[in-house]
Amino acid sequence: MKELINKIKSSIELSSEAEEYLYSISKEKTVSKGSVLIQQGQTVKKIFFVNSGCLRSFCIDKNGKEHTLQFAIKDWWISDYIAIHSDELASLTVESLTDSTIIEINEKKLNSIHSLFPEFEPFYRKNLERHVVSLHKRILNQLQLTAPERYDLFLEQYPDIEQYTRNYHIASYLGITQESLSRIRVAKAKK
Repeated sequence: MKELINKIKSSIELSSEAEEYLYSISKEKTVSKGSVLIQQGQTVKKIFFVNSGCLRSFCIDKNGKEHTLQFAIKDWWISDYIAIHSDELASLTVESLTDSTIIEINEKKLNSIHSLFPEFEPFYRKNLERHVVSLHKRILNQLQLTAPERYDLFLEQYPDIEQYTRNYHIASYLGITQESLSRIRVAKAKK
């Protein structure tokens, strides 16, 4: 919890009461590789902050194909925000790709923090803005960049992630086949 509190305090002044409230609605957990934190089709009540390890969110389409939406590494947040903000069942599954240490936060109680402690609102808003910007960039990159350019950008954004992920995770994130990913890697190695 200290890491999360310190991250928040680096952005805003946090009262001791607000800090205590955060402790009361949060729970630090160690999850093992392969643990499913949110299952597609279930009710979502938690948001996760990654202290260490690597998580990913993905969906499975009607043909059984996986599509990775996000990887979350140290200091990143992850959940199914569509389910949370639209009061729908989860459209995503969130799983731990490694043994990970996370902070699990009750979403409803986190949302009430703004009215209880207004100083927290700018931090929460900035995180939400960063998330929206990140997703918009991801959509634009999928539309405008070639597969090799998307792979280069992926490696820039997640420099050490390949040691935690399987090829099909990366390929599904990039929107390409595993075979295309292999060809891109071979071409990069020849340069």
